[in-house]
Amino acid sequence: MCGIVGIVSDSSVNQQVYDALALLQHRGQDSTGIATAEGRSIHVRKAKGQVREAFRTRDMRSLLGDIGLGHVRYATKGEAENELEAQPFYVNAPYGIVLVHNGNLTNSRELERELATVDHRHVNTGSDTEMLVNVLGSELQTLVAAGDLDADRVFQAVRRVHERIRGSYGVIALIAGHGMLAFRDPFGIRPLVLGSRTAESGRTEWMVASESVALTGSGFTLERDVAPGEAIFIAPDGAITSAMTHDSPVLMPCSFEYVYLARPDSVMNGINVYESRLRMGERLADTIAKYTPSGAIDVVMPIPDSSRPAAMEVARRLGIEYREGFYKNRYVGRTFIMPGQATRKKSVRQKLNALESEFRGKNVLVVDDSIVRGTTSREIVEMMRSVGTANVTFTSAAPPVRYPHVYGINMPSRAELIASGRTIPEVNAALGSDFLVYQEVDDLQRAILDGSDVQGLDMSCFTGEYITGDVTDEYLEWVERTQLS
Repeated sequence: MCGIVGIVSDSSVNQQVYDALALLQHRGQDSTGIATAEGRSIHVRKAKGQVREAFRTRDMRSLLGDIGLGHVRYATKGEAENELEAQPFYVNAPYGIVLVHNGNLTNSRELERELATVDHRHVNTGSDTEMLVNVLGSELQTLVAAGDLDADRVFQAVRRVHERIRGSYGVIALIAGHGMLAFRDPFGIRPLVLGSRTAESGRTEWMVASESVALTGSGFTLERDVAPGEAIFIAPDGAITSAMTHDSPVLMPCSFEYVYLARPDSVMNGINVYESRLRMGERLADTIAKYTPSGAIDVVMPIPDSSRPAAMEVARRLGIEYREGFYKNRYVGRTFIMPGQATRKKSVRQKLNALESEFRGKNVLVVDDSIVRGTTSREIVEMMRSVGTANVTFTSAAPPVRYPHVYGINMPSRAELIASGRTIPEVNAALGSDFLVYQEVDDLQRAILDGSDVQGLDMSCFTGEYITGDVTDEYLEWVERTQLS
C-alpha cells in the first residue's frame, strides 16, 4: 500500500502535489517523493519520512513545472530503511521517464532476469517499482524507434507491460516533453481515480490519485475510477486520451482498502468507504448477538480511528451504550504500517491511552477494524486489564487474517499472522481477552459490495484464494524467506 498522485496543471504544480500527498499520508510514512516536468527537464526530490518532514522551501523552489507526480511509501517490497528505494524512480531512455507505483508485482524474480538478459537494463535496488519503470521504458523504446511518440504508441507500450508483469499496480508516470500516463492492473486490485477542475484561464486541469480524498481536498471533482486495464494519457496542454489496454479486465478490488487502508471520506470503485464500514458494523453486530451471552456487555468502544463507524453501528444495533475510552496521540503514525514488529509494539502505548473511568469495573466490548499480527490487539487487552476492566470482549470488523497478502500490503509471512494455523479460541487465548468475535467472510463481502456494481473482491488474506492465478505455495515460501532473512 502506497499513495500516489499526478497532476497536469495550468500553473506551478509543486505545492499542489505536496498538498495532495499530505491528504494521502495515511497510506505510507516510510518515505516520500515528488517529481515535476519543466518542458523536457525532470526535477526529482525524495527523502525518508513523512511529507511535512521531507520537503523544505529550497526543495520546492527546485521542483519547477506545471506537471508533477508524488508518492508516499509504505514498504512491502525491498527495504523500508533504504532511501534508494524511495519513489519516484527515473530512467533516461526513451525521453526520460519518472514513475510512481502503488501495489506489488508477483513475478519480480522473472522480471529481474528478463531485464538483465533480454532488455539489457540495469536494476539498482530490490524495488519492483524500479523493475516496472524499466519494463515500461524498454517497451516504449522499441515502439518509438519506428516513429515519434504519440498516445497510440504509449497505449501499445502499456499493453505490452500488462503482458509482462503480474500482480497489483496503480501507476502514474511522466514522460519528459510529452505528458502524464496513468494505468491500472487488469483486476483493479489497487485503487486509482481521475478528477478535474477548471483553472482561472478556463483550461481543464487533471489529477489522478489513489483516493478521491486527494481530489476533493484539492478542489478537484471526482470524475470516475480508472478502469481495470485502462490507460490514460494527458498531454501538457490538458488534452486527455484513454484506451483499454487489456483484453479481459475484471474488477476485483482489495477488500482491505475498505477495512482499514482508505480514509473513510474516500469513494473507491463507486463504493463509499464510510458507508461500507457502517455496514460492517451492522453485520458484525448480528454475529456478536449470535455468539455472545445476553447481558454480558455494558459498553461498546472503538479502537480509534478506522473502527469507529463499525463500532457505532454495533452499539446501535445491539442497543448498548457507545463510549470512547481510548485516546489517540495523533503525532504517532499508523502502527500497522510501521516497519518492524518491535517498532509497532512500542508505538501502541505511545499512540493509545485508556481513560480509567471508562473501563473500571465494566464489561467492555471493543471493536477493531482487523486483527493481523495481534501486536496491537494484545497490548490493548493488557491496557484494558491495567485500568480495571472487568471483562474484555474483543471483536474484529474483518474475518481472521490467515494468509499472506501479496498484492501490496505488508502481510508476507504466515508466521507473523496470529490467526494462521490457530482456531478462534486459540487466538482469543493468545490475545488474553475473555471472548473473541470475528466478522464472517461472506458478511464482509456483502457489507462492502451492497448497492454497488462491483461483482467481487480480492479476499485473499482471509480465504487464501489469489485472484491473479499465479500465486503458488512455492512463491509464498519464497516471499516468506526473503522477507524474514
